[in-house]
Amino acid sequence: QVQLVESGGGLVQPGGSLRLSCTVSGGTLDYSVVGWFRQAPGKEREGVLCNRYSDGSTYAAESAKGRFTVSRDNAKNTVSLQMNNLKPEDTGVYYCAAAFLGWAPPSDIATRVCQKKYAVDYWGGGSLVTVSS
Repeated sequence: QVQLVESGGGLVQPGGSLRLSCTVSGGTLDYSVVGWFRQAPGKEREGVLCNRYSDGSTYAAESAKGRFTVSRDNAKNTVSLQMNNLKPEDTGVYYCAAAFLGWAPPSDIATRVCQKKYAVDYWGGGSLVTVSS
């Protein structure tokens, strides 16, 4: 059974940084896209940043470009989201997600996962990030 566990959320002031981590157990990430989604209060869940494990191709939402980056620790099966220059509008529950890919996925699969055009197979429980002074 695949499980995703997030860690690292909390309260941060505007302009500050946070690092979220997602540890995956019960499955290999070699043929997957791991993504981070955000759900702000009263809004739909949206894809923030998605990364294809095999080739590193990444999709970042406009709101994340230049501020958020993804990194991996293959030995620990962990994917991390580094968020810098945080803004109040970044507030929300952040979910780690994993989509396991079929045969010959399209080259833009990371984009499709984040834009919810390709189904996520597993979700983490979420981690609350609050950006406020």
